[in-house]
Amino acid sequence: MTKIKTAVIGAAGYTGGELLRILVHHPACELVCVHSNSQKGKIVSEVHPDLIGDCNLEFTDIVPESGLDAVFLGLPHGETKGFLESHHFSPETVIIDLSTDFRNESDGFVYGLPEVNREKIKSAKRIANPGCFATGIQLALAPAIAKGWVKETVQISGITGSTGAGKKLGETSHFSYRTGNMSVYKLFTHQHLKEIKQTFSQLNSDFNSELLFVPYRGNFSRGIWITAHFPFSGTEEEAIKAYQGFYRNAAFTFVSTQDIDLKQAVNTNKCILYVQKEAGQLVIYSAIDNLLKGASGQAVQNFNLAFGLEEKMGLKLKSIAF
Repeated sequence: MTKIKTAVIGAAGYTGGELLRILVHHPACELVCVHSNSQKGKIVSEVHPDLIGDCNLEFTDIVPESGLDAVFLGLPHGETKGFLESHHFSPETVIIDLSTDFRNESDGFVYGLPEVNREKIKSAKRIANPGCFATGIQLALAPAIAKGWVKETVQISGITGSTGAGKKLGETSHFSYRTGNMSVYKLFTHQHLKEIKQTFSQLNSDFNSELLFVPYRGNFSRGIWITAHFPFSGTEEEAIKAYQGFYRNAAFTFVSTQDIDLKQAVNTNKCILYVQKEAGQLVIYSAIDNLLKGASGQAVQNFNLAFGLEEKMGLKLKSIAF
């Protein structure tokens, strides 16, 4: 197999580190450039100690503009556009951006949610990876939106691990704040709502319901748990059948017939859903790992699709389970 020459830009953070952990063992990938402005000159395992023995590359702040088949962009939100303006890659280079900069499908980027846009991703050279909360919420509600079941306000709550705030230390992300604690932020105004509504409008042109989303900071490091509900006149059996049908060909999204928990999804690229009807409401629970299906794992899933590889390649990961 001819290896895909790959660069990871912004590889010192949490999502960049997760990309490296996947790609160093990916059978089709050859890592040729690991970029970081802040860590240049250091061996990768000095910054990501768990990669000792797996990756001996040095971080560099110089990125080749030719000879690359794939580029993952793990830069902070707002910096990707500037980077691409100053670095001119071949039109044939597949670029996968993990920031918010192109999620409105601007400038030729395809929105990289495989469960909805698989065929578009397969032929794309520019892919905008979805946000973590956006992934969990969209997969929780996409079948219901497509069926036209959502006609009123949707109530959504979601709790995320501290890694969702990034590696840079902040007041609400450090250990002493998070431990034994919980708090709400960006009530009803989270930035991921824009991309969520974009997808829902594509699934159903009549969709115009309000999404009332309450995001919580959790006292754990990894994972996202979503609970969404809305009025529903059908049966639970009808809903489960529709959800299973919608995701019948999905590589990583599964509809469970028994109660789920977050640890089933942590350290995997899975989204695990549970659907039930109670008090006239259809209630959907959604569990993902925010750094994998919510970021780096989904980015590699898009990489596999864009290069015509087996969709699960490099992503057959084990949950922590307990």
